[in-house]
Amino acid sequence: MIAFAITRRHVDIDLLTRGSGFGYLGSTLTSLVYATYTLIFLAYEGAIMAQAVTALTGLGLRLSYVVVSAVMIPLTLYGMTFSSKFQAWTWPLWIALIGLAIGTAATAPDAGHNMVHPATVSPAGLAGLTVLAVFTIAAAQLSLATQVGEQGDYLRLMPDPTPKNRGRWRLAVIMGGPGFALFAVGIFFASTLLVGYAATKLGPSQVAVPVDLFTAVYERLTGNHTVALVLAGVLVLLSQIKINIMNTYSGSLSWSNFFSRLLHRHPGRAAWVFLQVGLALVLMELDIFSHIVEVLAWYSNVGVAWIAAMVSDLVINRKLLKLAPADLVFHRAHLYNVNPVGFGSMVVAGGVSMVAYYGAFGTAMAALSPFLALVLAFVLPPLVALATRGRWYVARVSELPADATELPCTVCEGSYDVSDMATCPFHGGTICSLCCSTEGKCKDACKPSAWVPRKTALGMPVVPPRAPALTAVSEVTP
Repeated sequence: MIAFAITRRHVDIDLLTRGSGFGYLGSTLTSLVYATYTLIFLAYEGAIMAQAVTALTGLGLRLSYVVVSAVMIPLTLYGMTFSSKFQAWTWPLWIALIGLAIGTAATAPDAGHNMVHPATVSPAGLAGLTVLAVFTIAAAQLSLATQVGEQGDYLRLMPDPTPKNRGRWRLAVIMGGPGFALFAVGIFFASTLLVGYAATKLGPSQVAVPVDLFTAVYERLTGNHTVALVLAGVLVLLSQIKINIMNTYSGSLSWSNFFSRLLHRHPGRAAWVFLQVGLALVLMELDIFSHIVEVLAWYSNVGVAWIAAMVSDLVINRKLLKLAPADLVFHRAHLYNVNPVGFGSMVVAGGVSMVAYYGAFGTAMAALSPFLALVLAFVLPPLVALATRGRWYVARVSELPADATELPCTVCEGSYDVSDMATCPFHGGTICSLCCSTEGKCKDACKPSAWVPRKTALGMPVVPPRAPALTAVSEVTP
């Protein structure tokens, strides 16, 4: 649902969150949650990249952290145009290298047995396999739900569907969004195959280091350690660059969204690239690589609460119960600061699950706490929306020309889609969403109240009319 909503409306995950029951400032917290997600993986994948640099060059690992961090800055400054080309150009080489590795491991003696019974796990350890253990791992994997935000940075740029391409368009959205999970499943089985072989050659600590793992695999193919190390280094570096371009880019957007609302300043997305990379470097130096499972298990409780609350609002409140506006309302001038439907549900679900995570409800619930967050965040939004009668979705409606498709912004003088514009009494004209977000002097003069709904004669807020499809959104950096 999130992937299709992003693609149809051509907005990023932040703007979609604003209009999906979180409110203008309420979605600020989710920008921080998403920025943290991209930051965690930027640091983790960067640490893997640094291990490859160290293996290839002999540099100290801490110095390699600095090198890989510096490399990501120029690669990300050019935005999605460069990123899309880089991803397309490097796919053939990546597929060839990973195909060689998988084929080499799959043709090794006892490959199937080693995959199921890796040498790094003792028989006594396998005896400890339980349903709870499986769900503990699954709970950490739930953190990947927020990956839809990164996928959305590609999906929002897709063209609109037509009668001729509708089938291919739907398939592209599915595979480009939730289809990432299918890719992850493939990675899981390929990883167990590779680890199964490498475990016969390396110790547990070396198998956990990707460059060492692939070196062991390629050495069987080439018979030469140096050649194997070069192939492994190229594969690992290429893989991590492909991943971290998006982690850096999406993180910079999230920091931009977060600080533009708090500080009413927008120095440009590029400025936040440096912040994202700098914070990732700190996490690498703190050895996030050794603690990633614990970090993701903790993060899952918050991340999945956000995603589940959004899906619940899009599916139940908007489509089934009709408690939310049919169209996405994301403009600061049209939103209350906080909508308890999504924001309140996420806070409650995340808070309860974190209490469970730290053992308040027993060992089993501690392991299953992200699933508790998932259920609560899905059930609570319709209950809160019914209790509040949907009054916190729309604060006001701008009276704009009915026949207009684009309107000029009084502040920046650019022209944007009419659904990106609002009337502004402070500036005496229409204003785009970005300029509205960065305006710190108006004190929300356009809204009678930015926090508490005004009751109309029917006791309900006015819902804006259906707007045309978005073609340009000033707050989303191309």
